[in-house]
Amino acid sequence: MSEDSPMDDEFRKRWRGLNERTVESLDTRNYEKAELATRLGTVGVEAGEIATDSPGPKEGLEDVWIPGVEIFPRRVFQQRHRGWFAEFSRMTEGRLHDIGLNPQQWATATMFANTAKGFHIHPPAIPEDEDPATWNQNLYPTASGATDYDARPYGEEQWDAMFFVQGMVEFLLVDERAGMQRKVMRFLIDGDNFPGSNNIGLVIPAGVAHALRSASSENVIMVYGTSTTFHPPFEGRLFSSIEECPLPPEWKEYLEE
Repeated sequence: MSEDSPMDDEFRKRWRGLNERTVESLDTRNYEKAELATRLGTVGVEAGEIATDSPGPKEGLEDVWIPGVEIFPRRVFQQRHRGWFAEFSRMTEGRLHDIGLNPQQWATATMFANTAKGFHIHPPAIPEDEDPATWNQNLYPTASGATDYDARPYGEEQWDAMFFVQGMVEFLLVDERAGMQRKVMRFLIDGDNFPGSNNIGLVIPAGVAHALRSASSENVIMVYGTSTTFHPPFEGRLFSSIEECPLPPEWKEYLEE
């Protein structure tokens, strides 16, 4: 803002009890929330704000939702004096059943507090005689088109389905599929030890880069299923140096003597 503007005069009057150098460096925080659609791809949202009771994007977020991503609520039952209990999926009903996804492998992972897992991505299975962009666009039609879940090649590409048992995480998704608009989704998920609307299940399609980091002072425990068994060549890494733990320079220098 200009020095002679009314807003600037008011700002300076409010802070005139500070020295000039500090006032020149001062900023204030805007506590007004942007629209949900804007926050989803920028500063992030609470997972409970975007969870849906049926497959597909949350109403009103169709233009910013990554096609194929599923975020659905999970109910956590607190068992007083003992702990808690929660389901993730059933093969006869629920979100994974609705979209025809039956994980072939289940695993668990722990992330220590203040750590992160860098962006990684799995390749979409594109038939040799198909153009990748056209294939993806047909497989994931616009919001007005009907989704054919049976056409998805779950058995030929890795989809991830996951939930969190403990801790809090910030999750990021980026659509990198050929022919698809590049979109970003950023949201916070709570583990089952923090019961509430942020207890969600998450489904990530092949071709969508994903990363996560701990968002609290405790370890994160996650459980995830994959549509295929793990195949190392099918895991691509993107900007994942955050996972490295380099030795202190003096240690490295000593070892190289």
